[in-house]
Amino acid sequence: MHVRRVCVFDVNETLLDLGALDKHFVTIFGNGSLRNAWFAQFLQSAMVSTVTNSYKKFGDLGIAALEMLATRHGVSLVEEHRGLIRDGMQHLPAHPDVRECLDELRRAGIRLATLTNSTEEVAEAQLKNAGIRDYFEQVLSADTVQRLKPASEPYHMAADRLGVSIDRVCLVAAHSWDIAGALRAGCAAAFVARPGMVLDPSFERPDVIGVDLREVSRQILLRDM
Repeated sequence: MHVRRVCVFDVNETLLDLGALDKHFVTIFGNGSLRNAWFAQFLQSAMVSTVTNSYKKFGDLGIAALEMLATRHGVSLVEEHRGLIRDGMQHLPAHPDVRECLDELRRAGIRLATLTNSTEEVAEAQLKNAGIRDYFEQVLSADTVQRLKPASEPYHMAADRLGVSIDRVCLVAAHSWDIAGALRAGCAAAFVARPGMVLDPSFERPDVIGVDLREVSRQILLRDM
């Protein structure tokens, strides 16, 4: 009997649009474009946490990245500023293509879950507030194994929790580093080339690459027939 893959989605930027935070960066820094610099520092700090085997909760790293950005730009943060970002991260909208594609995959019988570096509590709030929680049978967090993606442990944990072998997991993500981590762990992977996102040529390319989630989901369905 053909065993279909389980599609496991990254959350931030893959499903949810961080652009909704720009207004808060205008409030704090007077410049919405600094959201990109903040998230880049956020991810860099997460990588350092993983490489040095010094686990920190993803949300705490995000606030530390905000502190670093404020220091660089000579801005004095107050607790209200930190609250704007914490709350904003839990109220991100889904990208316009998300619901349509999740509907299509679920109708085809594909099992759906998420795997994020955010804590399970934050991820549950994010997906519920974006109106897409009911699409997913499980909301999985790297916090469970206290190792952030792209370390191999979160991907193996996801396979274990979903009751499938690692090669039956297809990680869907808009980040090259997440794709690289999933492939290295033994997953299949699908890259969503959100605006500004590109694959790192230093690492293995996934079988599925699409300009948006619609193109990615179509390819997944064709491969899973």
